Amino acid sequence: MSRPFLKMNGLGNDFVVVEARSKPFAPSAEDVRAIADRERGVGCDQLVSIEPSARADAAVRFWNADGEEVGACGNASRCVGWLLMEASGRDEAVIETRAGLLKATRAGERRVSVDMGEPGLRWDQIPLAEEMDTKGIELQVGPIDAPHLHTPGCVSMGNPHVVFFVPDAEAAPVREVGPLIEHHPLFPEGVNVGFAQIKARDRIRLRVWERGAGLTRACGTGACAALVAAARRGLTDRKATLELDGGELVIEWREADGHVIMTGPAEVDFTGTLP
Repeated sequence: MSRPFLKMNGLGNDFVVVEARSKPFAPSAEDVRAIADRERGVGCDQLVSIEPSARADAAVRFWNADGEEVGACGNASRCVGWLLMEASGRDEAVIETRAGLLKATRAGERRVSVDMGEPGLRWDQIPLAEEMDTKGIELQVGPIDAPHLHTPGCVSMGNPHVVFFVPDAEAAPVREVGPLIEHHPLFPEGVNVGFAQIKARDRIRLRVWERGAGLTRACGTGACAALVAAARRGLTDRKATLELDGGELVIEWREADGHVIMTGPAEVDFTGTLP
């Protein structure tokens, strides 16, 4: 059974998007890994399916490249929002995800804003294995008396994030430390690991080791988490431009309702048929 797909990306964070509103799509973890394989499959960071929804324009499911289904993916939500708006001709779309309903709106030519909802800031929302203040948790990397990295912030954006603040994001040990922290016992569901350099009150350079996908060119929920973690510590204002390897996102943590708004591009790369 062949099935058409769209290859899309948000700042180089790439997805295979499958239309499943008329025909159900239920890939096994093995299927997901085969599709995501960059040498033998289509190749992607995440697999995304668009499914019918009783309370939104569509429901969306996300799988990481390792085959695990996850609750949220910011860049993919932006891409799906753009597709739904193009199809309907409207300037907004509502997407149902495991993490809740997300609203996407047009923000210019191939630019989309997504309301990612309120961040989860309690230790049991992340979740952590034990109670801690998520503004700065007790976790360090390196020698006890002079750790290289310490006291990161934690935020849930429908998926778990830990954010280390570093003097130089380019020099941060993302590949070395990322996998260690991703599987640290403090994070029972694993965690996405951000390395954030504060450049100004409205600018953050961010690199992300993504749970189940590794070092990615951009992580939308990671950008949201980094801005929230920075603003909670007073390191930045509540709105900033996030510089990711693949480009820039504008993130705002609204004062009025506590929601996080992510704005950035959505691109279609090519279409094809899954084997």
